[in-house]
Amino acid sequence: MEKLTGLIIKAISGFYYVEAADRIYECKARGIFRKKGLSPAVGDRAEISILGDDKAQVENIMPRKNYLVRPPLANLDRLFIVASVSDPSPSTLIIDKVSAVAVSKKIEPVIVFTKSDLADCSRLVETYHSVGIKAFAYSIKSSGCKAKLTELLNGKISAFTGNTGVGKSSLLNSLFPELDIATAEISRKLGRGRHTTRHSELYKVGGGYVADTPGFSTVDIERYELIRKNEIAGCFPEFGEHIGNCRFTGCSHTVEKGCAVLEAVRSGEIPLSRHQSYKQMYDEVKNIPEWQLR
Repeated sequence: MEKLTGLIIKAISGFYYVEAADRIYECKARGIFRKKGLSPAVGDRAEISILGDDKAQVENIMPRKNYLVRPPLANLDRLFIVASVSDPSPSTLIIDKVSAVAVSKKIEPVIVFTKSDLADCSRLVETYHSVGIKAFAYSIKSSGCKAKLTELLNGKISAFTGNTGVGKSSLLNSLFPELDIATAEISRKLGRGRHTTRHSELYKVGGGYVADTPGFSTVDIERYELIRKNEIAGCFPEFGEHIGNCRFTGCSHTVEKGCAVLEAVRSGEIPLSRHQSYKQMYDEVKNIPEWQLR
């Protein structure tokens, strides 16, 4: 039986669509995956057995370099965190939580503030630039940074994620009109958008692959992607040069005297909003037993 190695580009209702040898095969996974408690995911490199007529079976999953539980995505190079400037307003806490998760999994975070024609987001963009995170202000009404964003996608597997209503699908359609991803207007009654993306799927565009994923809330992050308290500081790159200069070992960087991180916050080297997000993340997990964390 012929075997090929390819990329899982879509997973829906128990079927996996694998791109291999310039074709797309509809696959079911072997029962052994269920016994092992392992599910193939979009972004996985998979070995498949060809059954004929574009049908195949997933035999093995190659080792992953990273994995997101929700939405289930594997082997990401970049995670584009989409937040709108207005309607809904941006939450730096959510942005910082998601960027910290990305850093913890060795995925490069990139922040895109959409609807920049509605309000000025230059200070937000500068905040993230100052800590070494790429950030952009984007409006579908102008070409702006379109070339810079598409360049970041070239040769990479990337995902666009963010809360419902921030314009993820509209952003992708603006960058790549050929995608024609379904979108929905903001619900004025509820103050949020309706879910328009029902599954994760990789689109082959811009010289790489891009995943459009269902909108998520902070509940998903809190439930599935919690970071251990002693690892959170390492997920804020701007803390790095200061952590080793704290007076006490085991410093939590929240209230201690002689904390170099707190001193950097007071001096303006570390943005206050970033440290506030760090403290909230730390407080959320500090009393959770280790066995409950990933």
